[in-house]
Amino acid sequence: MLLKLDFSSDKPIYMQIRDQIVLGIAQRQLAAGERLPTIRALAEECGINMMTVSKAYQLLRQEGYIATDRRSGAVVSPRQGAGPSKETLEGLRLRLGELRLAGLSKEEALDLCGRLFEEGTE
Repeated sequence: MLLKLDFSSDKPIYMQIRDQIVLGIAQRQLAAGERLPTIRALAEECGINMMTVSKAYQLLRQEGYIATDRRSGAVVSPRQGAGPSKETLEGLRLRLGELRLAGLSKEEALDLCGRLFEEGTE
């Protein structure tokens, strides 16, 4: 699994891992049932602490994007049709506010969202 981590970013590494795995699932680069690397393997591959990967996997499990099992490890298990979480809606509200402040009209913002949504499903 190839992740692009930005060690100079203000965003914590575990959140970067979480976000990239969620996008990988949404863009169908990671399929339901697909095994993710072990915590140890991903930590070694990325040159980071195992606890960082563990925190990302725990968050993904809590959010319903992966399932974990002692024998099979972490497996992609996307939550289909569960609706957006409260945090997702709050984040979207913030991003839409930023678009409004950047001068986009409702129609321009919706068009942009539509294009980005399509990119995620191709």
